Amino acid sequence: MSNPFVQIVEPLDPKQPLKKFFNLSKLEDVRYTCLPFSIRILLEAAIRNCDEFLVKKGDVENILNWKVMQHENVEVPFKPARVILQDFTGVPAVVDFAAMRDAVKKLGGDPEKINPICPADLVIDHSIQVDFNRQSDSLQKNQDLEFERNKERFEFLKWGSQAFKNLRIIPPGSGIIHQVNLEYLARVVMDQDGYYYPDSVVGTDSHTTMIDGLGVLGWGVGGIEAEAVMLGQPISMVLPEVVGYKLVGNPQPLVTSTDIVLTITKHLRQVGVVGKFVEFFGPGVAQLSIADRATIANMCPEYGATAAYFPVDDISIGYLIQTGRDKEKVMCTKRYLEAVGMLRDFKNSSQDPDFTQVVELDLHTVVPCCSGPKRPQDKVAVSDMKKDFETCLGAKQGFKGFQVAPDRHNSIVKFNFEGCDFELAHGSVVIAAITSCTNTSNPSVMLGAGLLAKKAVEAGLTVKPYIKTSLSPGSGVVTYYLRESGVMGYLSQLGFDVVGYGCMTCIGNSGPLPESVVEAITQGDLVAVGVLSGNRNFEGRVHPNTRANYLASPPLVIAYAIAGTIRIDFEKEPLGINSSGKKIFLKDIWPTRDEIQAVERQFVIPGMFKEVYEKIETVNKAWNALDAPSDKLYTWNPKSTYIKSPPFFDGLTLALQTPKTIEDAYVLLSFGDSVTTDHISPAGNIARNSPAARYLTSRGLTPREFNSYGSRRGNDAVMARGTFANIRLVNKFIDKQGPQTIHFPSGEILDVFDAAERYKQAGHPLIVLAGKEYGAGSSRDWAAKGPFLLGVKAVLAESYERIHRSNLVGMGVIPLQYLPGEDAGTLGLTGRERYTIIIPEKLKPQMNVQIKGETLMPS
Repeated sequence: MSNPFVQIVEPLDPKQPLKKFFNLSKLEDVRYTCLPFSIRILLEAAIRNCDEFLVKKGDVENILNWKVMQHENVEVPFKPARVILQDFTGVPAVVDFAAMRDAVKKLGGDPEKINPICPADLVIDHSIQVDFNRQSDSLQKNQDLEFERNKERFEFLKWGSQAFKNLRIIPPGSGIIHQVNLEYLARVVMDQDGYYYPDSVVGTDSHTTMIDGLGVLGWGVGGIEAEAVMLGQPISMVLPEVVGYKLVGNPQPLVTSTDIVLTITKHLRQVGVVGKFVEFFGPGVAQLSIADRATIANMCPEYGATAAYFPVDDISIGYLIQTGRDKEKVMCTKRYLEAVGMLRDFKNSSQDPDFTQVVELDLHTVVPCCSGPKRPQDKVAVSDMKKDFETCLGAKQGFKGFQVAPDRHNSIVKFNFEGCDFELAHGSVVIAAITSCTNTSNPSVMLGAGLLAKKAVEAGLTVKPYIKTSLSPGSGVVTYYLRESGVMGYLSQLGFDVVGYGCMTCIGNSGPLPESVVEAITQGDLVAVGVLSGNRNFEGRVHPNTRANYLASPPLVIAYAIAGTIRIDFEKEPLGINSSGKKIFLKDIWPTRDEIQAVERQFVIPGMFKEVYEKIETVNKAWNALDAPSDKLYTWNPKSTYIKSPPFFDGLTLALQTPKTIEDAYVLLSFGDSVTTDHISPAGNIARNSPAARYLTSRGLTPREFNSYGSRRGNDAVMARGTFANIRLVNKFIDKQGPQTIHFPSGEILDVFDAAERYKQAGHPLIVLAGKEYGAGSSRDWAAKGPFLLGVKAVLAESYERIHRSNLVGMGVIPLQYLPGEDAGTLGLTGRERYTIIIPEKLKPQMNVQIKGETLMPS
């Protein structure tokens, strides 16, 4: 059927009649100019894709009538312009596509019809680890190890790039997915198939929202949703409420974009924006660079919103030119946005649209801060860090407590490192990492770190040699301007050598700590600290031996590395004492905003971006040398421990099966609040005593060859055994942290996988009980696939993270939610019951279902 809105199609330039666009201003509907700019993008996509099948005229009307319909819980379809994947989530997606081809062939179809319809880019950035640091050749050594460990995966991905249409692979060593998206992949306006339309993207990484800072509407989805979009299906989403976040005032001279985003994260957590869009407006936005806006948008998952959108303005247009985009295309982008009413002037309040709710932040009130020790929303002013940590030491075990006995607060453990004696205490910094796209995409904080390092070295300050320092930039552009500006040498002198281009410490690829450091931490049961310029610091994520982890700006990462402890008041205590006996305070070496901006203007130039990105797909010689098979069907290697044909399509038939009632299910695990995808599906190292380790050992591998869970997401046998394998897992059935549970029929305490296997062999279905925010954190399809393979049929929780809930649905695991005002406590549920869940044949979202519980034994 033809598009019912074809009458508003016209050329953008009369001289190019074949280049058209849907001119939304021709709708002549006063409601359009009152819509939030983010909703205008949803509307344009619905109008352009309206076919009265997947997208209907009624959907367009619902979006246009957003002011009313936002409160009606109405679902609308959205077809993004493109999909972006990183390799941890991308490998299982390509594995699924390969398995789909096999399944289609078995059913008598043409397997080559299985291709992405929506353009997809896969950036390999999650595989590299900090195995080597503080060496001039750390980068090369880490990259060599990355290829040694991941050759199978990389060969498979290279096969995928050749076998599937519409799939582009950005090789390892190129940068971090969201920074590459910001600096290179994003178009802002698409020019495709004869039409101009707004760029939009969904990605298999929760921090896909970073691109919202450039005016490209994007957010993270699960791998299962992403695969559906790649196959041409729209996302079905509840028409969101839009919180207008008004920025006013100017930041203080010592405040960084990191301080601003940590402040916003805490504020919006308090406001409550889960499932909503946040759209920034107000004169304060004009004070922020695109890099600053991208930093704020990047941490959208941490404050719980679906998207954190900054509409396109002239600063956005200037950024496209600064990053080497084609000037003619950029001018065409601006003309299109002006024509459809999507170019914003933040100083012009008459452009302010309607919002569901408006909240405000005066940027002048923001102070330097960190977040931690276990959650990104737990902001702490730098001036309060020492006091806050010491309070956390003695506080009850929890997000802000370690429950260390008062007589042990000042414990000290002596140890020897490389022939010298040192001491560790509670609060000692053992990891200091400038990492993550959140901050490494921002020249102001990166150059600020470089200038601080320069002043620190010149003042005679050093970093203790046992502290694991690292610098993992988000793209080669960062290294370029740090080198050209002359600060790279100073960073290296403090131990911050470039160790790789990828998500490293931020996702748990921090590599090993020195053995003597680990022994000292273990001996004293110390709360050791990691400080990183990342976006996630959930317990057990950064490193098993850092129980406290703080998010901080890159300059503060260096400052705490020099201090060697988090227990310092920078205003009253010196960072260190130089060889002349002079006390050096942080204020003595902190660079001014004018200093940073002067260096940025001189050294961050378009030529750098062009030079780096022109050769991004061909510069990696190791990638180029990989020999990938050319067959259209993948030849699975039964000996592979990385790539394995998944069982998800086994027994697939052309006829749909009806859902069945879940009868007499046992509870596999019982959780409290804020169980993250890190708890459900770890991405870090594989513990040597875990079920996954035992499996890999049985396949002839040594611990050195285990690699990480994230790197083995293409093998369901490893990932099923890694499900709920986080060492910090808190299961109410067990009186200590760890990945274990009770197998109720026998009463034995077993590893979670082993207990699930026992239940499966006996034919018993399983469920999981949880509190609020179940599945928070990174978007991981294996956090749904893993429980499915363990035999979990449903999860009963107080609330869910949006992406994880969608992934559970995609795997056929039913996400059940307690009725308002009810939870396990009010209902007297202990988890020591067997549950029967009555499932009707026709399931609908938000329908009530009946659950019957039968008590097994007293708790």
